[in-house]
Amino acid sequence: MNNSLEKFNRLVDALQELPTIGKKSATRLAYFMIMNDTYAGLKISHAIEDAIGSLKKCRVCGGMSEDELCHICCDERRDETLLCIVENAKDILLLEENGLFDGRYFVLESLEELSVSHLENIVTDGVEEILFALTPSIANDAVILYIEDKLSTHNVHFSKIAQGVPTGVSLENIDLLSLTRALEDRVRV
Repeated sequence: MNNSLEKFNRLVDALQELPTIGKKSATRLAYFMIMNDTYAGLKISHAIEDAIGSLKKCRVCGGMSEDELCHICCDERRDETLLCIVENAKDILLLEENGLFDGRYFVLESLEELSVSHLENIVTDGVEEILFALTPSIANDAVILYIEDKLSTHNVHFSKIAQGVPTGVSLENIDLLSLTRALEDRVRV
């Protein structure tokens, strides 16, 4: 009898691969999309397919974009003297959604992928302050020191978000007040 629900079970398994979705939630979502609102299921399916086919990394900052350059890198009203280094593109979405930063961004997904020369080119274009908006941790403190060392020949000030953000907690899990205070009370590194 279980074989008759093979496709349903595959949908549940696929949904479980998403972060924070366990078996119960995946089953509830799958059941809703199949039995209660098939239109919602089809809409989600098409939106996922469209997003996967259209979105890519911005050539300059590494954020999400439908074009070669994202809307932030193309916006001439942004403060080009401020550069915010974040861990991933979804951190940009969080900061932008709440209007907390008006400079430019650089996504640092890992040190292995870090192109110091690419970062240096961005800094050379008039950056006066680099703000590290990384999840507070010993490993990220080491990353900050590494980047500071690599950019030491440039006339740039370094700061990081204040310690209003608990150590080990990603930015997406921080309340708006704590995140706002952390950005406003940033300290020089």
